[in-house]
Amino acid sequence: MTALPESGRAWFLVARPHGWPEPGDVALRDVPVTEPGEGRILVRNLHFSVDPYMRGRMNDVKSYVPPYQLDKPMDGAAVGEVIASRAEGFAVGDHVVHGLGWREYAEFPAEHGTKVDASLAPLSAYLGVLGATGLTAYAGLFETASFKEGDAVFVSGAAGAVGSEAGQLARIKGASRVIGSAGSDEKVRLLTEEYGFDAAFNYKKGPVRDQLKAAAPDGIDVYFDNVGGDHLEAALSTLNPHGRVTLC
Repeated sequence: MTALPESGRAWFLVARPHGWPEPGDVALRDVPVTEPGEGRILVRNLHFSVDPYMRGRMNDVKSYVPPYQLDKPMDGAAVGEVIASRAEGFAVGDHVVHGLGWREYAEFPAEHGTKVDASLAPLSAYLGVLGATGLTAYAGLFETASFKEGDAVFVSGAAGAVGSEAGQLARIKGASRVIGSAGSDEKVRLLTEEYGFDAAFNYKKGPVRDQLKAAAPDGIDVYFDNVGGDHLEAALSTLNPHGRVTLC
């Protein structure tokens, strides 16, 4: 058996930021690496997911996920390689997705990890299109919004992680038209030239309702809402009979 490292680095939250996080709010520290206990595995992390909700966790407020604790390692989605195991079904060399990112090495109960196959897709994809991001887009479009072939789909925040995947899934599954909104001309170009959207507009350049009606002259059947506000109002005014809205 290969000798385990004695220590690894981890990011600690050391001060709660006010506004934009500052470098002094976090600290990179060495922490001991221990052999896994019974039913547990030790993973060397290879990829981390950096997500918007993590900024909220830096505040000491009640939310759908607990706040980060001061002077403790932060956490988040990660994928890595098992380097030691005392759990049935997990062998050294297996790859797993789990929730203890922001550190080089993570030791945790095996049931908190999900094995993934590096031969099917790049490991980082399991933190994106094959992870929670892709599942959110898939469930919102096909389950909540009951998308069907031929639907015209409007996605707000379309250049973001979930929005870009929702639009591409609609395109692949036979949408009659896919329209996206984004906050810059570069993002608009990305949507139409690389992600396959039929039309896209920069919501900062004019009223959303006017731009949406121009992009969807025959109305929309599904609105995948990532932002609310004037986008939701515009979508509701553009929905065809029996149209559906999914609120992400």
